[in-house]
Amino acid sequence: MCPLKNKGVAVEKPKRGGMDITFFVLTVTLLGIGLIMLFSASYAYALHYYDDSFHFIKSQLVFAVIGLAGMIIVSYFDYHWLHKLALPLYGLSLVLLVLALFSKPVNDAHRWIWIAGRQFQPSELAKFAIILMFAHMISLNASEMGTFKKGVLPFAIFLVPVVGLIAIEPHLSGTILVVLMAFVMMFIGGTKFRWFALAGGTVGGAGAAYILFSGKVDYAMSRIKIWLDPFSDPSDKGHQTLQSLYAIGSGGLLGQGLGNSRQKYLYVPEPQNDFIFSIVCEELGFIGASLIIIIFALFVWRGFVIAMRARDKFGSMLVLGLSSQIGIQAILNIGVVTNTIPNTGISLPFFSSGGSSLVMLLLQMGVILSVSRYSVYEKT
Repeated sequence: MCPLKNKGVAVEKPKRGGMDITFFVLTVTLLGIGLIMLFSASYAYALHYYDDSFHFIKSQLVFAVIGLAGMIIVSYFDYHWLHKLALPLYGLSLVLLVLALFSKPVNDAHRWIWIAGRQFQPSELAKFAIILMFAHMISLNASEMGTFKKGVLPFAIFLVPVVGLIAIEPHLSGTILVVLMAFVMMFIGGTKFRWFALAGGTVGGAGAAYILFSGKVDYAMSRIKIWLDPFSDPSDKGHQTLQSLYAIGSGGLLGQGLGNSRQKYLYVPEPQNDFIFSIVCEELGFIGASLIIIIFALFVWRGFVIAMRARDKFGSMLVLGLSSQIGIQAILNIGVVTNTIPNTGISLPFFSSGGSSLVMLLLQMGVILSVSRYSVYEKT
């Protein structure tokens, strides 16, 4: 058996065991519920715009099968090989992000490129690239993460270009997500809190300067105004948020019943995407929506359990980063749908329409299952 280095000590590579069944079941459960809700939320919109009620679900089912197969296959690979892919994958994500800026805009945003006749969002790959790069660096510099030279500077060098490119697409929610999951990994990895305070002040100052000197003060203030009072522009900028809140309010405690949403009939714009959770609330009610949130929470918790059982720092940080990504993204999406935070446009993992992003998501879950196969402890 080939040796591995763990905290400077040579250890023998462990044999591969069984995957974490609890995490696998939670993943499949979220995917299954997501597919059901996607069909329910999308069929009216799909019939109206594509003359086919099954337009979105057909594509999503195909990619779900591909993603599940890929997840199982990836779970059998030794995740330690990802060390070698960290830098190449990071470089590829930068190239794709740059190409997206020159692509045809969709709703004034340059977030997508076309690959094999299908849209692909490079920021999806960039999220994984950052997680992989950070896990790689933390595992190499675990004992020096408290210093600026090892615990801050190299991470900033890799993070800033990705965040900058995503920000100018523009994709505010994607920018926030990448920054938050990067900070979570760094903090758990050992970066001192004082560096986050400094970074927060720097980012806040840079953001304020950008708004002031780019002439976007009025735009920023209008976004805040709509967030605080969507009724101030109910037919335009506040329309999507208001329709979402109407759907949530209509659901009540037990919901209207699966398939019985009224807001999905062209009231909530594109209900199959960012605002699918509002249809979930309307059809399944407070109890159903709460159960889904609980499943997401259990999913993240189980990811953290796998991370704590990982044999090495690299595997632990990989799982922590990937689990945090899902948790933070779900929180941001639900926050937008409920108007808790401003509308920034972010999808709900396992639920929102998007074939390539679903495949990418499931492949990442395969990485977590791969780490679980080399766990120190017995699976429960």
